[in-house]
This record gives sequence, structure tokens and C-alpha cells, in this order.
Amino acid sequence: MLIQTLKKLFRRDLEKLKQEISLYSDESKLWIVEKDIANSAGNLCLHLIGNLNTYIGSEIGKTGYIRNRDLEFSLKNIPQQELIKKIEATINVVDHSLDRLKEGDLEKEYPLLVFTEKTSTGYFLVHLSVHLGYHLGQINYHRRLLGK
Repeated sequence: MLIQTLKKLFRRDLEKLKQEISLYSDESKLWIVEKDIANSAGNLCLHLIGNLNTYIGSEIGKTGYIRNRDLEFSLKNIPQQELIKKIEATINVVDHSLDRLKEGDLEKEYPLLVFTEKTSTGYFLVHLSVHLGYHLGQINYHRRLLGK
């Protein structure tokens, strides 16, 4: 049951991410960093894509994805439509990867040490969902702050 719940939440929030990125009427605003805001919406989007493709796609789905986390925050001016395609591909990766899991797998130890101590796969997937929602809220705020 938790796997299906997580699939729905990831899909919901990734679809919302796609919508938020699409709502920037001037795509150059995706890359603006202003005042005390540390990251642009475009870079947060790249970060979420990298994060999910690494921890769900590569580790659970065995996709072979190789992350370059530094580029998630340094790349600029990627076209809006390219970001949207990357989000759509991430939706598919997350969906297919989670389909590989059985409910009992959620109790098993997540294969990577991400925090200071090991966690279960279920705990880490919930963390990833919350992480997505956190940055999605930042992107929404960034877009509204800049007036689309």
C-alpha cells in the first residue's frame, strides 16, 4: 500500500513541478537568483531531477544514471521545454523503479548511506517525497515572487 501511495505522491508533485516550470511566461526568470534566495527555480528543478534519478532510478530501478550534483546548481539557461522533458522522463523512471519494489522491500536497509546512519528503504522514499515537496514550494514561491 505504501508503494502505491508513494507512486501517487511522486507523480502528483512531479506533475505540479512540470506545471510550475511551464507557468514561467519569461523562461529567463527560471534562472534568476535574487536577494536571499540561494537557488533559481531552474537549478532546483535540475536538483530534483538529479536527486530522484539517483536515489530511485539508479539505486532501485538500476537505470545506470550517473549524477553530477555540482551541475544541478551551476548549469544555467536550459530551455524550459528541455526541463519539462526531463521532468516527464523522471516521472517514468520513478514509476517504473517503484514498480520493482514489493512491500517487504520497504523494511530492508536502503543500499546507500545518505545520512549519518542507515535507514530503511521505506523511510528514505518518504524522505525523498518530502524533499520534493519542500523544493516544489520554493519553486512556487520563486515564480510568484518574480511575477511569473
